[in-house]
Amino acid sequence: MNLQGIVSVSGKPGLWKALAQNKTGFILESLDAQKTKLVANLSTAKLAALEEITIFSYDQDILLKDVLERMKSATNIPDAKADGSKLRQFFREVAPDHDEEKVYASDMKKIITWFNILKELPLFNEEPATPEAETAAETPAQPAPKPKAEKAKPAAEKAKPVSKGKAKPTVVAKRGA
Repeated sequence: MNLQGIVSVSGKPGLWKALAQNKTGFILESLDAQKTKLVANLSTAKLAALEEITIFSYDQDILLKDVLERMKSATNIPDAKADGSKLRQFFREVAPDHDEEKVYASDMKKIITWFNILKELPLFNEEPATPEAETAAETPAQPAPKPKAEKAKPAAEKAKPVSKGKAKPTVVAKRGA
């Protein structure tokens, strides 16, 4: 599952794809059928990247993408508008260690809604790009440039005098004289 560039915007329903970045924020496009464009100003809007979202757990926080992967194989995904007890029972299956006091029904509804949006997209079944693969794709493999061989200079040409004027005498200091 490739969630790179997919964000949630506070105060806006649904999920958004980051298209570009400008001085003040990001240019986003909704993942729904309308493909609405939005400029999210970083000083006023809060963006949350889906690949960085975690769910509270008793031991170690659970990554959202891991929960979404488990939801792929689940057969009985409840409706996002189901009551809290059905949602909690489902989350015990897909995120068994989640902290039941800190993960609210509204959080579970939001995750199920996001899952329903994402499952229709091709990126849902695509593998995330590794940093090595991204750099290799951006720069095609080219042979290293050959170092230029220097021409051998004659000995007389190498030892050119520095100045054309009179040669200065060399002073040698004598010790103990």
